[in-house]
Amino acid sequence: MNISEIFTSAPTGERCPAERAAFALLDTLGIPYERVEHDTADTMEACAAISDVLGTRICKNLVLCNRQKTDFYLLAMPEDKPFLTKNLSHQIGSSRLSFAPGEDMEALIGCTPGSASVLGLMNDPSHRVRLLMDRDVYEAEWFACHPCKNDGSLRIKTADLLQKFLPHTGHEVTVVEL
Repeated sequence: MNISEIFTSAPTGERCPAERAAFALLDTLGIPYERVEHDTADTMEACAAISDVLGTRICKNLVLCNRQKTDFYLLAMPEDKPFLTKNLSHQIGSSRLSFAPGEDMEALIGCTPGSASVLGLMNDPSHRVRLLMDRDVYEAEWFACHPCKNDGSLRIKTADLLQKFLPHTGHEVTVVEL
């Protein structure tokens, strides 16, 4: 896996609109970040080396829905924790959770499969997606994710995510125990 040096400013050159928008919003909100560019990383195994360079673990971000596809969730969890739908379903009062189809993910948060990111909530002004964070992620000093595209990763202070980014998007976080 090729991984760049760490940068502290937005990428220049040809980038997808969702990624440009994510960095523009972080800059507008005054949220500092450290970022790297790398080969496409659409699995947590591929993210391990990137996490080592950033100095914090990249979250596993899962877009989930109920069977009727009327309720959608973005789950941010540690990459090494097992995901048991029964456990999560009980905590949030939703049965029969499954992975949301890629087209729903793109329509709701502007991210393609393998690129799901909390930063994609900026693309959900109607608040159709409910943010769920595992307690370990919620209480960590740093939050690392893709900037809505999986050929780059960044880290920000979790406090900035919770106190600046989410209030801007209007999304609240539900803390869960996985």
